[in-house]
Amino acid sequence: MKLHDLKPAPGSHRKAKRVGRGHGSGKGKTSGKGMGGQKARSGPNPYPHFEGGQNPLVRRMPYKRGFTNIFRVEYTIVNLETLADWNGGEITPESLRDAGLIKNLKQPVKVLGDGDVAAALQVRVHKVSASARSKIEAAGGSIQLIEAEA
Repeated sequence: MKLHDLKPAPGSHRKAKRVGRGHGSGKGKTSGKGMGGQKARSGPNPYPHFEGGQNPLVRRMPYKRGFTNIFRVEYTIVNLETLADWNGGEITPESLRDAGLIKNLKQPVKVLGDGDVAAALQVRVHKVSASARSKIEAAGGSIQLIEAEA
């Protein structure tokens, strides 16, 4: 077999329809593009969200632009400076709510490292930042992460 012997499989290759070549061809006059109009003209059609000259949705409502991750997890933040004078006992989301530091238990709790801590704290929360972890462990405390409910 040589290069000039290669042929497509029988029935796999059709000749292109020649549009605009008379009534008998089946694609005469408007060449299958309907009654004229913007989409019948040559060149690109309007962009996908074009609204015929009306002020487009993304310009009427700028907040509709972009992307929103529906799986985003929003954390309730607690800084170390608010835990500096903790009265002892384990720090859990329930104890933080009872102390009035967080509003509800629907969101998982994350401890951030803003501030200093002197006492050894026992922390049981969903997440802890690296700076908060190093400060708590340097003061002799311990950290235990709990699983967030889906």
